Order: sequence, then structure tokens, then C-alpha cells
Amino acid sequence: MNTEPKPASPTIVGQNQRLTQTLPFHDRQDFADAHRGFISALEPGVVRNADGRVVWDNDSYAFLNGDAPDTVNPSLWRQSQLNAIQGLFEVVPGLYQVRGLDLSNISFVEGERGVIVIDPLISAETAAAALGLYRAHRGDRPVTAVIHTHSHVDHFAGVRGVVDQADVDSGNVPIIAPVGFTQHAVSENVYAGTAMARRAGYMYGAALDRSPVGQVGAGLGQTNSTGTVTLIPPTIEITMTGQELTLDGVPVVFQLAPGTEAPAEMHFAFPHLRALCMAENATHVLHNILTIRGALVRDPHVWAGYIADAMELFGDQTDVVFASHHWPTWGHDRAMKFLSEQRDLYAYLHDQTLRMLNQGMTGSEIAEGFTLPPALENAWHARGYYGSVSHNVKAIYQRYMGWYDGNPANLWRHPPTAAGRRYVDYMGGADAVVARARASFDEGDFRWVAEVLSHVVFADPAHAAAHELLADTFEQLGYGAENGTWRCAYLSAAHELRHGSFGTPATAAAPDIYAQLTPEQWFDAIAIRVDGPRAWDEHLTLDVNLTDVGQAHRLTLSNGVLTHTSVPHHAPADLTLRLDRRALAGLLTGRIASDQLAASGVETQGDPSTLSRLLAVMDRVDPDYAIVTP
Repeated sequence: MNTEPKPASPTIVGQNQRLTQTLPFHDRQDFADAHRGFISALEPGVVRNADGRVVWDNDSYAFLNGDAPDTVNPSLWRQSQLNAIQGLFEVVPGLYQVRGLDLSNISFVEGERGVIVIDPLISAETAAAALGLYRAHRGDRPVTAVIHTHSHVDHFAGVRGVVDQADVDSGNVPIIAPVGFTQHAVSENVYAGTAMARRAGYMYGAALDRSPVGQVGAGLGQTNSTGTVTLIPPTIEITMTGQELTLDGVPVVFQLAPGTEAPAEMHFAFPHLRALCMAENATHVLHNILTIRGALVRDPHVWAGYIADAMELFGDQTDVVFASHHWPTWGHDRAMKFLSEQRDLYAYLHDQTLRMLNQGMTGSEIAEGFTLPPALENAWHARGYYGSVSHNVKAIYQRYMGWYDGNPANLWRHPPTAAGRRYVDYMGGADAVVARARASFDEGDFRWVAEVLSHVVFADPAHAAAHELLADTFEQLGYGAENGTWRCAYLSAAHELRHGSFGTPATAAAPDIYAQLTPEQWFDAIAIRVDGPRAWDEHLTLDVNLTDVGQAHRLTLSNGVLTHTSVPHHAPADLTLRLDRRALAGLLTGRIASDQLAASGVETQGDPSTLSRLLAVMDRVDPDYAIVTP
């Protein structure tokens, strides 16, 4: 197979050129805003960990200059140019941001004694570099508080890069987050974490070169950093809208916004700065209702409602809106227009999808014909660089109607390999399908080519011509994609077809994440890993007595299901373990083997084979499972 990238086809070249005539590329306000308040960049724009490994390289995007090449959608090229602008910026006196050092922004609010940090990025290394850049120009101010706007990893995981655990434990540095933050921060990265991490490699183009034929950005930001993921649980939870805190002499007013972009999220205002932080609910993209890496479907109806509430609560005292991604919007009227369009964007998607599904349309039918109002279609901040109208509409359909479209023909369809064999047989065999697909490729019908060739690859995994043409097809779809994550997914698929699996380059399942799992979450997590059929005939009970928190839990394996309860039992268990939570984490992650219990301080009573019987029916997860091949 020829593994080198191909040029853009005439179809994609024409599509991208037409887009330059339909969108307002003459509007340069975003570039003015993205540069406004610039103080200094990190030079070079590279961050390394303690071992010298590069965990962030913004300089790798230096090619993003001039007009878009044929191989990149010009709208996405524009967005990536904006996201690659790196450095320390003054938003207003007393409020600063470092942008371009991770997927997200880190913000600094100056107080009486030091500085309040908002959203310390993904990695401790990038957060420390950002704080260092701030201090180099604003003085060596101590961190006096940390605010996490919501429970996604790019907004809390660099916390140990800006604050020491001892300062938190002593009460000197409070950690503030919305109620439910810790539960959601850890569960999202554990329960379905293996599958999400593998798919995130596609979504962010982790294995792709940074180039005009590779990864150019992810829309929400350029990409993820790959440093040390950390977590310090909040010491203050925001539990109600209108709650006020004074942090280092700075008054802050909070608004809870659960169930929006994250299950635990909040907005907040700094009245003395006339500045409003919208977390990740109003950024310069159409966001995801359902991210393509996988997650719970979000609720665009409440999302729009919380933006509307923020405008009512804080609008009169707001002259600048800033967020955890992208650049701020200045001026009261401009800020309110921005928020109203973001509000209307999510509300329109929700309401029109419901209207159309009640007319009997399926999710794919709604997505294919869905058009935004002109004011939103031409608003740069409403473009589908991260979420898309197409996959968001399908997500809303899924939220209300599920996966089934109502047509019984789709109620019991064959899985990909079985369906692929039948399709290919009906079409006259793999060679015939590839020949016809090649003609469709030449005609520019890439969506159809991808569909039929995927059947061939699943039916005949050794068919080299199908692999090669499917890779070329995914590449063309990537070149035309306006959505950053779609481009990354298409080009990642082409990469794996040409070079083999690149695996799972990054995961958020770090020791700090595991350490915050409650015992109940641990037991739920291992229940997910029980191979039901292998455990049908197994029955056992295991008591886990956690000595450091004084809790006792009974685990029961029966009928292929592992359940747990903290209700006291009178009958003895097959095996009782007495251990602390740290040892429990070591045991369940494999760091402590079942024959090392005593040496690790774990006391046992009962049948020692019980634990090995339980472990024997638990799956070993494959973090590098196949996606575009069987």
C-alpha cells in the first residue's frame, strides 16, 4: 500500500473554494479579539515533563499562516489559526488569561494577597508553565484559590502544577467547584474510560503529524497536552445559584449550570471587574451535544436555559464575557449579542429536532436537511468546528428516541462483519465492489465509497485494494471537513488503515483520578468488568472492611452479576478483607497481586481462593481495540 498522503481531489478543492465565497471571511473581529491584550508568548512554545519528554508543542502549528491549502477546509483553517495564538493576555486590569498552552485556557484573577487560578489545564506541566509565564510579567504572586468551572479533565487535571497539596490541606488555598464535581470527574474517566480513551485518539488526531495533510487543530483548541494528570478534590462546593464567596478579597457570584456541557458545571461573575465567566457553555464554536469520543448525551434545552439565566442574572454588570476556551468578547452589547446567539443556537437545535422527529423523520433524515437561521449560519462562533449540526441533531434524536428509528428493518440488523459479508456477496464480490467504488471515488462520492468499502474491509480484512482505497477516501473526507474532530477522525482512520493501530496515546485514568473513587464507584467499576457468561456458575461473597474510613461492604457474585451493599449481614462471607482505600485501589488495579495481600498490609479471614475466583472472571480490557477493521 502507498502510505504517503495524497493531494486533495478536484471535488474537495472545489468544495473548499466555494466555502470561501459563502462565509464572511472579511470579518476579522475574532483576530482582533484573539490578539487583544497580548503581553508575551512562551518562547519557545514547548513544554516538557521532568524527563524531558515534550508534553505540549504549540510551535508545531507554525505552518498555520496565509490562506488555507487545498487539503484543509478554509473555515477550519481560520479557526485553527485563531486557536494557535499563544501567550499571556490581559482581559481587563486584574484578569489575565494564558491561551495556546493546552486544549483549554487558564485564567488568573488578582486578589489582595495573590492570584486566583481558574481551570488549570490538563497537565501539571502546562499549568506550571502558564503560571510561570504569568508570574514573569505580573510578579511572583502566590496562588490563593483555585476554581474548577466543571468536571472535564481539561479544566482540573493540571492543578498540582499551580498548588501544593499541603497548602490545600492547611486551608491556605481553597479549591472551589460545582456540587457533584468529584463524582463526575472520576466516573467519566473510569466506567467507560477504556473505550473513550481509544476513540479520543481518533477525535484529537493523536497519531497524526501536525501539517496541512495532518492534524491542524480540534476546533475547541489545538489538541490535548500529554503530561501528568492530577486531581485535588474541592474543599468548597458551590451548591446553589446566587451563592457568593470572597476569595482573596475578590467577590464572586456563582450560577450552577448542571447537565449542560458537563454534568457538573457553573458560571460566575466578578462584579468589580464587570466580567462574566461562562465556563464551556458559550465558546466560539458550536459545541458537542454528544462528543464523538463517547459520553452521556447532553441536554441542549437546559443548556440554552442556563445561558438565558446568566444573561438575566449578570447581564447588567457585564462588559466582558470570557470562557475556558477561545478568546473573550468585549463590550456590553457585543457580549450580550454573543450570548443571545449561543442561547438561540442550542435552543434551535433542540426545538427543531423535536419538531421534525414528531413529523416522523429519523435522526439521519433530520441531520441531512437541517439548516440554521442565517444569523447563526454566518456567526463564526456558531460554526461546527467541534460539535456539528449533523452529529448534534442525531444526538438530540438519540436523547429522546434512542438508537431505534422506528423502522422494524433496523430493529435487528446484522453486526458489521456479518452484514459486510452479505453486502459484498450481493454486490458480486470484493473485487467488483472495489472496482465500482473506485469509479464513485473519481466522481467525488466519498460518503458512499466509505460506506461500501467499509463493508468490504469487514467482510475481507485481507483485501489490500479495499484498505488502500478506503484510506484514500477517509483522507478526502478529512480534507473537506470543517469540524476539527471529524477531520482528525477521518485522517486517523486513514492512518490506521495504512500503518496499523496507533493504540491509545493518552488516558485520563491517572492515580489521582483513581484515588478519588468512592468504594461504591470502585465496586461498580469492577462489576462492569465481570465476564457474565464465564461467571454464570460461580457464586461467592466477599466482605471488604475499609479500616481508614470505617466502612464495610458485602460483594456478591451470582448469576454473572457482581452486586454490592453496605447493609450489615449476619451470615459470614466466603472471604473477608480488612484494608484501607489505598490498598483497595492497588488490589483492583493490579498493583497488588492476590498472593501479596499480607505483605501489603491486607488482613484476610476465610477462603483465600475467593479473591482469585473473582479475579478469574474479570475481563482484561484491550485499550487498543480495532475501530475501522474487524
